[in-house]
Amino acid sequence: MRILLAAKWPHFPQGGGGLERNTHELCRRLVRRGAKVAVICDLNNDGSLLVLSNRIARALLPARRFPADHYFGYPVYRGWPSEDGAAEVTAHFKPDVVIAQSAEPIPILHSFAGLGVPRMAYFHEVARAHNAGEIAEMGDVGLLANSEFTSRRMAEHAGYRPPVIRPLIDRSLYETAMRPANVLYVNTKPHKGLETAFALAAARPDVQFEFVSSWYESAAEREEIARRAQLAGNIRINPPTNDMRPLYARARLLLAPSTVEEAWGRVATEAHINGIPVLASTQGGLPEAVGPGGLLLPHDAPVEAWAAAFSEIWDSPERYERFSAAARAYSLRSEIQPDTIVDTFIKSVELFLSGSRAPARSRALGVALPAAG
Repeated sequence: MRILLAAKWPHFPQGGGGLERNTHELCRRLVRRGAKVAVICDLNNDGSLLVLSNRIARALLPARRFPADHYFGYPVYRGWPSEDGAAEVTAHFKPDVVIAQSAEPIPILHSFAGLGVPRMAYFHEVARAHNAGEIAEMGDVGLLANSEFTSRRMAEHAGYRPPVIRPLIDRSLYETAMRPANVLYVNTKPHKGLETAFALAAARPDVQFEFVSSWYESAAEREEIARRAQLAGNIRINPPTNDMRPLYARARLLLAPSTVEEAWGRVATEAHINGIPVLASTQGGLPEAVGPGGLLLPHDAPVEAWAAAFSEIWDSPERYERFSAAARAYSLRSEIQPDTIVDTFIKSVELFLSGSRAPARSRALGVALPAAG
């Protein structure tokens, strides 16, 4: 099977968020299974060697707007955001299926329409769950979701529950020797619960906090957060990174107080691999990701409630060990193991491809919902 994963966003290593990490690690596993897999994505003009090599390839082959690089064991076709490489990459890679792997799937699906390639959309967030309705009306496009929560939200618009392909997390890329001492908070954008993180740091001046900056932060935002961290005195700011192991090695607790509905909560699973408990909000799919390996609070709970929950995990060695053991055990559940995820992914795509081009094609993948009324 030849699978093309498509995104209107820079792919790994330029993009290191959850979507990009999931796509990258899924590609690696699919290649190990013998699948032919590729990615088409935007290129961020960041002056890197990646950009330079892309410019050279374009100069040597002027007809190619989306040349491929092979740095990670699978081809990645990168081009400028203003350009549409759907036809070019389809002709070059000859995919059996293209899967929109982006926060904005509809433009991608439209760009591949009429090229003779079956199309699917794999949703990794819920902000655009309403797009599932428009996609379902296309009739010949399959839907996938990254969590039960995302699937339910998509069903509200599509009329059926898409199958769930949970984020693939390769343990070897996150497991590390532990020397836990700090609280780790990842992604300093406000919707990730930044104010709660600052408030907890103020409430616990005896504890060292480590914040990891967002990949998509402006210079002004970085400067303001750095200023506030310096005033706090117990917050260290770290740049975004593609290797989280040094950060997890120092983490005794992960903080994930998101104020928006998260589709999953990848950092929770990454932390659990190392036995790190999670204190998170109840938003979206976070309860699925955290499970018994931590505590959950409403995102708008007062700081006193967050501080009390923090103390419940942090201040008692006995309770902490119970949470840590539960986190590690939860990371071993079968539904999130890479082989299980790859099996489910391949079977879902094969089922979609084996169907007819009738309007009900995409619905064959999902769980039908009862008619309203």
